Amino acid sequence: MTTTRLLVLQPGEGDPPGRLGDWLADAGADLHLVRPGIDGLPDDLKQYQGVVCLGGGMSAWDDDKHPWLADVRALLAGCVRDHTPLLAICLGAQLLAAATGGRVEKGAEGPEAGVLLVAKRDLGWSDPLFAEVPMTPDVVQFHSDAITLLPPGAELLAASPKYPNQAFRLGGHAYAVQFHIETTPEMVLDWARSHPDTAALARPGTFTEEALAEAHERLEETWRPFAERFLALVRGELEPAVTSARRLPVV
Repeated sequence: MTTTRLLVLQPGEGDPPGRLGDWLADAGADLHLVRPGIDGLPDDLKQYQGVVCLGGGMSAWDDDKHPWLADVRALLAGCVRDHTPLLAICLGAQLLAAATGGRVEKGAEGPEAGVLLVAKRDLGWSDPLFAEVPMTPDVVQFHSDAITLLPPGAELLAASPKYPNQAFRLGGHAYAVQFHIETTPEMVLDWARSHPDTAALARPGTFTEEALAEAHERLEETWRPFAERFLALVRGELEPAVTSARRLPVV
């Protein structure tokens, strides 16, 4: 199996690649993990075939506290411009939206927390990555900010009643999900302990070892194949989506 080199950006200490990293490595990816606030960013992406951007506790525009966020936004916008395959998760999705003309704000309906459902939208059924995802897959939610306006040219792939912009695609190569697919039960328990006010908004019994272990079995059934399809897209083994929107995103 040919090794494919992926740049994995980890903005927050508490959100490592988790099981997503395992799934990509199992499928043959060589992961180069970078923490932008500590390691900086590579000068260019020539040595990588694709990019994954994970989550973190900061906001997409928290430049005063984390000035390196501007560089991450520029890198993600460059992925869209250059058709570099990209998978952006939670904060990563918000950074991508902010970098390409969308809007990210404090969620007016309050945080989303727990193992919840999202609903695939019509375009998802023909999307190379989302077509095989169930109509209402389980996801992990743990966020206070929300993408309130998609970037120009973005195509919505999944939604939820509370916050509609749950997953979107820019062009044929850049994907963003507001929710988490990378977590382990231990990661989610750590978030719940660190943010008890947010965790208290979840359904009773959500944040127990038993419930999270069971939920992550279901999550793996859906999102491991999704991760494998992303890697196939990176390798050129999966044809990118034919986009219906003709406007270019702002980069």
